Amino acid sequence: MGLVNLRELLQFPPGDNTTDTLINGVHFNQTALDYWNYTLYSNNTISNNSKCYLIFDQYQPLMLSNGSWINGTSCYLPYYRIKGRGTAGIVFASLFAASIMFTLINLRKHGRLYLREDKRFRVIGRRWQWYWMCFVAACGMISCITGIDVDRVYLQEIAIVLQSFFFSLMMPGTLAMVWECVRHWGSWQERQICDRDPYLLPQDDRRGRAEFYMPLVFYLFAWMNFFMTIPRSWTNIELQRSPEQQDSLAEPSATDNRFKAGACLAAVAWLVICYSLSHSLYWYKPRSTGLWGRFNAFCHYCPTKIFLVLVVLAIRVAYGVAAAWEWDISIMKYDVQPAWPYGLGYGTTMLIIIIFEIYGMVDPNEDLVLIEQRRERGRAIDAELGLSKKPSWWSKMNDQWQTPEQRLKNMTTEVGGGAATGRNITASVEMGSMPVRDRSRSRPPEDPFRDQSPEDNKRTAVARADSVDSQGSALTGRSGITGSTLAEPVKIRSMLDI
Repeated sequence: MGLVNLRELLQFPPGDNTTDTLINGVHFNQTALDYWNYTLYSNNTISNNSKCYLIFDQYQPLMLSNGSWINGTSCYLPYYRIKGRGTAGIVFASLFAASIMFTLINLRKHGRLYLREDKRFRVIGRRWQWYWMCFVAACGMISCITGIDVDRVYLQEIAIVLQSFFFSLMMPGTLAMVWECVRHWGSWQERQICDRDPYLLPQDDRRGRAEFYMPLVFYLFAWMNFFMTIPRSWTNIELQRSPEQQDSLAEPSATDNRFKAGACLAAVAWLVICYSLSHSLYWYKPRSTGLWGRFNAFCHYCPTKIFLVLVVLAIRVAYGVAAAWEWDISIMKYDVQPAWPYGLGYGTTMLIIIIFEIYGMVDPNEDLVLIEQRRERGRAIDAELGLSKKPSWWSKMNDQWQTPEQRLKNMTTEVGGGAATGRNITASVEMGSMPVRDRSRSRPPEDPFRDQSPEDNKRTAVARADSVDSQGSALTGRSGITGSTLAEPVKIRSMLDI
């Protein structure tokens, strides 16, 4: 049987009597069919708008008087073989699934931190592009897989709705991933300038205000595209069971004002992305005067990947605008030529993802680039000052160039102990070298709450004198450092002794 069948109402064929009808070799009670509102259609189906069964060739269902069916086969059975739409869907679904793996690899590579995060340049800013790419690839994979059932089912049902739904959902996601790439490229140029001079680019000037409002404007149009195309009734897209249904129900629904407005909003979002690129080139790259000079500057400073994805995205947006007005190239038409949606829809989106994946594998992590730039600036400053960095062994082999503090530090390091031992030694020298006198031995205890008698005062004076004599003999007889006995002091008797 052909894929397209005219779906017209037919009269029940006569049977053995007035209440009997013979359909595909099976006798039915016509009174029961009329009671349950069943109608015979020219595409060899019998339906009452809630249940639909095939009734041709080997499909010979039997209906009981209570309305139940025996050996019934649904009209939405995968009846046909996979054709061009399903084959292309398998290929693109595999590509979208494989791209998720490479996207995660690039997300780990470029989202990894090697420097402390700055409040002005958050790490989430360079990750959003890869997040949106995962989202778009997941939507594309689901949409392409459901395209297989669009080819195989006898009558269209939920499969074409799912494919059209996720295909439309890819549009704001594709815009967002390209926007995040362009916006972050400008942020990366600003970060390199601020790393060299933190006060060169203030955040409250005209440039900073424009960069604050541009994301809001872009996501406003992107989300308006989403709300115009996604939250809606998709039931009429299923009603393509005959050319009359396509013309009267499916086509007006797929080309209504909401789809047209959503396509135009996507085009405005693309223009916002182009303005963001020109803004970054104007502020962060050398400026040129004249039309030809600006064109040369654009060709020289514009990144190749951004130029390519903007051209491909323009093709994708143009296809969305054309499909909103022309029904014959829309993916919502079940018998559309597959080259239109798969070449200009899925193909352009897949090409953008491939470009991002290739450049993601080639480009280095931004933190590592900043570290290398700082090293280069340090080498340049040392060269201007006439300094040359010595190897690690130079300080150990040339002690004569070391300061006294460095020599002492090296000596303590050779002894061992490390920083903690050095701190303890310093504390011992600074705080522990002063002798502490035991007051309990040198002075007898006195009771401040009792008057001293003359005998007590005498004993106290004798104890103090003994203490002074003992301390004087200790100082003259012994050294406080080495403990060696000192010589007796020389007694001068006359001037001749001198």
